[in-house]
Amino acid sequence: MFVLSNAWRSVTRNKGRNMIIIVIVAIIAAAATIGLSIRQAADTTKANGLANTSVTAQISVDRSKLFSAARAQSGSSGGATSGSTPDFKSLRASISGKELKLTDYEKYRKASTTVTGTYYTETTSLSKTTKFQPVSSTQSSSSSSSSSGNNKQGNGPSNGGVQQGGMGGGMEESGDFKLTGFSSDTAVKNASNGTFTMTKGKVFGYTSADIGKVIISKSLADFDNLSVGDTVSVANPSDSSKTYTLTIVGIYSNTSSSSSNSGPSLSTASDSANAIYTSVATVDKLGLGSTSSSSSAAQLSYSYVFANKAGYDTFVKQVKQAGLSSDYTVSSSDVEEYESSLIPLNNLSKFALTLLLIVLSVGAIVLVALNIFNIRERKYEVGVLTAIGVNKIKVATQFVLELFIVTLIGLAIGAGVGAATSVPVSNQLLASQVASQKSQQTSQQQQFGRAFNQGGSSTSGSTSGSTGSSQSGSQSGQSSAGGQSGQSRTGAPFGRNSPFSRTTTYISSINSTVSFAVIGELLLIAIGLTVLSSLVAIVFVMRYEPLQILADRS
Repeated sequence: MFVLSNAWRSVTRNKGRNMIIIVIVAIIAAAATIGLSIRQAADTTKANGLANTSVTAQISVDRSKLFSAARAQSGSSGGATSGSTPDFKSLRASISGKELKLTDYEKYRKASTTVTGTYYTETTSLSKTTKFQPVSSTQSSSSSSSSSGNNKQGNGPSNGGVQQGGMGGGMEESGDFKLTGFSSDTAVKNASNGTFTMTKGKVFGYTSADIGKVIISKSLADFDNLSVGDTVSVANPSDSSKTYTLTIVGIYSNTSSSSSNSGPSLSTASDSANAIYTSVATVDKLGLGSTSSSSSAAQLSYSYVFANKAGYDTFVKQVKQAGLSSDYTVSSSDVEEYESSLIPLNNLSKFALTLLLIVLSVGAIVLVALNIFNIRERKYEVGVLTAIGVNKIKVATQFVLELFIVTLIGLAIGAGVGAATSVPVSNQLLASQVASQKSQQTSQQQQFGRAFNQGGSSTSGSTSGSTGSSQSGSQSGQSSAGGQSGQSRTGAPFGRNSPFSRTTTYISSINSTVSFAVIGELLLIAIGLTVLSSLVAIVFVMRYEPLQILADRS
């Protein structure tokens, strides 16, 4: 009791020195409160951002790994040296035959317990006929029916065949039209050509009665003077003698597109105006499905849907257990987009940690220095106390209690200031990070993305962020392969922006209010600073000899 009462009297007696310590501790506490709140809010946002949002994922060939293995094998056999021409034959062979088939995708769907839905598309090319021409400003399209008139199926495409490169590798943009077959409305909703809205008619169905039904763009309908109910004839890009009759059941208007208008450097098939949409049943019935042996066989793109990121993470583990080779990788554009949206928040979290470490380091040094001066000034007091029989440990404890009392007062003031300012300060700092990231992205797109301008204006690549969450672009996955999602078939937008026109919605605000966890961490910091600076008092007190101190005083 003597030690505690004596410590309190000393605190009230040395007001000037203790006020300086209180101010220093308050500054440390305020900075620590803001820093800890930012880091906690960032961790919570990152952990919960995709907890209740559906996520889509794809399985694709890990080409980089296969290419590296092929180069290593070629180098070990003496077939390649540094700076020599790559062995293109072995590189092509490394990915040849690696495409997964529909049965493979279905196998991994059944092997997972977290898949809530699936959808897929089959994409191929078609050539023009005399009465059905692609939208183009040139006199002849990239693949002319007349030029392929003698090119029979089985002899390989001339200008127009679909060139399939491994899984996920895409096709050479050849032919005059791009025909995409969808397994369900969910697949239509994620059309690779971007968002579109039905202006006339309705979207095709997926039953056998809907085979042969297609929808075309308004630009293509206007160019060929076509209406809902008309039929068109298209040709096989590898063999113009093979033609197919399609019935137009709807006309759509592009609201956002993954490709710019067709130009000299692009085939007409790459122009979104020449995209023809139908069901996978139609593509298969035409003999152009992904399982077809035709040189114009469609490229398969299969997507899995999960209720949240946890389901996606579980799927990655389960498909590997089901036998998915290490030559393949599982990826999710939704997760990648969300992680991209977290860049400013991650930068802010790193900044908060750096600030916290600097403030604690500087604060600890200042407190230790002040405590050293305090002990030196009160050397005579220590000598008197120990001379009258007070144990040195009790004397050292008194100094520790004094500092702890002053530290708690400063901590309370600093925590209050930090709690009041943590939200506006953290959001202001985050806004600066978002602005910096947008400026950097805009600069990159202005430098490298001019070829992908839409409508003559550059794409900024970023929009203002949403409060506390990111628009990850994930889909609900209401239907399984071939099923109906219940989406309205008329007047509703479908499709997702392509990587070139897609925008990143950064998180622009966080809820960095002070929680009990932050308060607990502040107490630990206060105790740590007190113990660290009190070690000086303990060391000095233990070294002092009371008789020597009193003799020096005399």
